[in-house]
Amino acid sequence: MQSSLDEATDPWGVKVERVEIKDVRLPVQLQRAMAAEAEAAREARAKVIAAEGEMKASRALKEASDIISESPSALQLRYLQTLNTISAEKNSTIIFPLPLDIISPFLRGTTRAE
Repeated sequence: MQSSLDEATDPWGVKVERVEIKDVRLPVQLQRAMAAEAEAAREARAKVIAAEGEMKASRALKEASDIISESPSALQLRYLQTLNTISAEKNSTIIFPLPLDIISPFLRGTTRAE
């Protein structure tokens, strides 16, 4: 900017030391373009932050699964804890899955009695 000013004012023998800009008006189209660019940058940052959160969550879940896989009782305790959390709500229905290995002797016993 200084060199541009010097080129324009040197032939007149004037030296510009300071320029002060007091009022800048941008065209509406440029304002819209700048707003769109800022919004795109915010969305990009939000996506990066969300992806980092997902990555941390997946690592935490992997670590938890590694710990739980070391002990079958830990899995059962976690399952019961989850049921307890679900049942804290007053109007909830809990479906309690049972392995067929447990139910099958009872089912066989009823068919033989008939």
